[in-house]
Amino acid sequence: MSRRTILITGASRGIGEAIACEFAAKGGWNIVIVSHASPDALEKTAEKIRSFSDAGCLALSGDVSRDAFVQQLFLRIRENFGHLDVLVNNAGRAYIGLLQDMTSEDWDGILSVNLKSAFLCTKYAIPQMLTCHSGSIVNISSVWGNTGGSCEAAYSASKGGLNAFTCAMAKELGPSGIRVNAIACGIIDTVMNSQLSSAEKQAVIDEIPLGRMGTPSDVAALAFDIAVKYTYLTGQIITLDGGWT
Repeated sequence: MSRRTILITGASRGIGEAIACEFAAKGGWNIVIVSHASPDALEKTAEKIRSFSDAGCLALSGDVSRDAFVQQLFLRIRENFGHLDVLVNNAGRAYIGLLQDMTSEDWDGILSVNLKSAFLCTKYAIPQMLTCHSGSIVNISSVWGNTGGSCEAAYSASKGGLNAFTCAMAKELGPSGIRVNAIACGIIDTVMNSQLSSAEKQAVIDEIPLGRMGTPSDVAALAFDIAVKYTYLTGQIITLDGGWT
């Protein structure tokens, strides 16, 4: 099998890091990872990827909600690897608080990172995927995009938008051989959820039929299967929450 190329945004830690390592472990992939806020952590992820014998890695620090950076990112991908096969839109931010206390800047920031970045990366991925009449886009969403979450209005809106974006792009890109799906994650044991106290975490776990939080590895394994194995699967929002919602 010829080497393929994957881009993962928000890959310095957590779910993004786990997805990058999942693909590296499978072999045969050039892996492009991007992060904005944590360049040191991104380099540590790159070192993990390179520890796999045949994994090529390009690590770039920048803001995927900015058009100029994303254009340069995809130029680098084309220069280094020719084209892109898989895009994982994972970059995201959370905000917990009452809507009445939220500023316009807070709202714009959440929508920009969680939704605009997926628009920009998808926009510039399409021409590279069209060259092969194939490709797979996996958007990392949330159960709050399905149901809404109290005190997480902006986050819920961004993920709900990402779900609708997923379905729309699947219809638009299907005739070109490009599949688009999303994973609606429940509570995953990441730094984003570290602000919860032990008691708060346990209260959530008590509501989950499988009796535990999800792990980044759970998401990574599903992301790999969606991206690579299920070639007739597109336009789906797949809930991964242990039966919680």
